[in-house]
Amino acid sequence: MANTPYPESYYAASANAAPPRPALQGDVETDVCVIGAGYTGLSSALFLLENGFKVTVLEAAKVGFGASGRNGGQIVNSYSRDIDVIERSVGPKQAQLLGQMAFEGGRIIRERVAKYNIQCDLKDGGVFAAITAKQMGHLESQKRLWERFGHTQLELLDQKRIREVVGCDQYVGGMLDMSGGHIHPLNLALGEAAAVESLGGTIYEQSPAIRIERGANPVVHTPEGKVRAKFIIVAGNAYLGNLVPELAAKSMPCGTQVITTEPLGDALAKSLLPQDYCVEDCNYLLDYYRLTGDKRLVFGGGVVYGARDPANIEAIIRPKMLKAFPQLKDVKIDYAWTGNFLLTLSRLPQVGRLGDNIYYSQGCSGHGVTYTHLAGKVLAEALRGQAERFDAFADLPHYPFPGGQLLRTPFAALGAWYYGLRDKFGY
Repeated sequence: MANTPYPESYYAASANAAPPRPALQGDVETDVCVIGAGYTGLSSALFLLENGFKVTVLEAAKVGFGASGRNGGQIVNSYSRDIDVIERSVGPKQAQLLGQMAFEGGRIIRERVAKYNIQCDLKDGGVFAAITAKQMGHLESQKRLWERFGHTQLELLDQKRIREVVGCDQYVGGMLDMSGGHIHPLNLALGEAAAVESLGGTIYEQSPAIRIERGANPVVHTPEGKVRAKFIIVAGNAYLGNLVPELAAKSMPCGTQVITTEPLGDALAKSLLPQDYCVEDCNYLLDYYRLTGDKRLVFGGGVVYGARDPANIEAIIRPKMLKAFPQLKDVKIDYAWTGNFLLTLSRLPQVGRLGDNIYYSQGCSGHGVTYTHLAGKVLAEALRGQAERFDAFADLPHYPFPGGQLLRTPFAALGAWYYGLRDKFGY
């Protein structure tokens, strides 16, 4: 049977020790079968186990293999489309409920880290950096919007103040969110997997779901076994493939690229990010960066539509890094990798139920670290019969990409080109 290892990345190279987990062989029965051992699946499993469910998790490769173990490691609040956009689309009542949940994912992460003693280099503080006066105006509006929904840990930064927290002269200002922050993403996933197992949950690795037999007691088939369950949670996101065709039609895997420098040393690292906050800029095609626990710079950006792996990731991302920090021109890049996230046309997550017993959440559209942890709680609530918050997400409108799967990639790339031009010329 194929054994899929982690891709080469800084996170895989610095991952905490984890026990070997077997592939599923034979038949098992469970209350809930979770497909995917990333954040959505692990968060769901934890909340369900804490509420007395028997849970089995199937992972096609290894815990955190996909976006959960490859992302920029930033705890960013809200959704890829903010609450005001949701409000215009669905009205104030549904938006109020979604707005109340927009800042919950970060709290869940911190609760998990504390409760289960997860070692993942958790640091507080995230900066949204404005390159233009128009972007700064947007941040001012965003602060008012978030405060309307009870989120008050925010500080607007003028040009002088932002240079105290980011050693880069290309920003005119920004906003600091102290409930934001950053983590070692793979170690967070591994810690959550250990928590799942500590509560009696079972995780099978190298066990891809290849077919779902739907019905009153659905069955998930793997190459060498099957799981019979009362409920199924589909949590594969960009790595789900065509297992559930009706989900694949309304989403598109996209790749983002990340590089990591050699260790910079205390003095150089502190000159870049004196308070050790993470940063993302306000461009549509944004750049993001932060320091690791051993004082490397993780820098990411760029989107490849259709999830192809670029031939030379460093050639794409290093110029972006040097534009922000030209003092790193002689610094060696130790790691470069790509990972996929799942984009929806609305850029809002897709949540729902197929039949009576197959639940799903997907399509974080680049805002997955916090949202996935909230999604796990919301899915667990729905399985317990508390569906109000689940329904608030499930009722969001979603549409297939124009032209279907054949044309969705060129259409999305054309849209990104347009917004890239707007970023470049400051519109």
